[in-house]
Amino acid sequence: MSAIPEIRAPRRSPRRRQVDTARMEELLTQLEQIVLAEGFTAVTMDDLAQRLGCSKATLYSVAGTKDQLVQTVTRRFFQQAAAQIEAAVAAETDPRVRIRTYLTGVGTAMRRNSPAFYDDMVSYEPTARIYRKNSDTAARRVHELITAGIRSGAFRDVNGTFAARLVAVAIDSVQSGVLLEGSGLTAGDAFSQLGDLLLDGLSRPTG
Repeated sequence: MSAIPEIRAPRRSPRRRQVDTARMEELLTQLEQIVLAEGFTAVTMDDLAQRLGCSKATLYSVAGTKDQLVQTVTRRFFQQAAAQIEAAVAAETDPRVRIRTYLTGVGTAMRRNSPAFYDDMVSYEPTARIYRKNSDTAARRVHELITAGIRSGAFRDVNGTFAARLVAVAIDSVQSGVLLEGSGLTAGDAFSQLGDLLLDGLSRPTG
């Protein structure tokens, strides 16, 4: 007669603690600052809990796992950046100023990303997917702004799709550092010059 196999109790997931909305936002803001500055591969939940002065149970109330936490922080960063950029664009009426404002806003937001975070983000498929989605959204938005400028007569009739994709590639290359090598430009300076090149080309200003 065979022995009865030992029955083990199922592993319990980390106990979660109820956290109010204000505390949740505070934790997410602090987590975002750490992750954007240092990346997330080498950071553990124990590290984060210690640095934030909270328990792991509190962290698990924000997200059930470290992977989910990283995705939440990444998604939140892009959502908040997009809202701030769109608010600034909405305040402008001139098509040229709207595009400059949009690209400047992207530059300001992406400047917050350290090389460590960028490398981690594009190397980890879930966050890389979030990044690609937002890059595609940026390309579509630039396309819309260009198309609106063409319709208003502010811009000459160019291929808006090509121009928008060119901007999307440039945004990614600036963030990765490829376009900055040897230029002496910061990311913010590069985005300003990208707007200048898109709107003015290499022509000298007239008048």
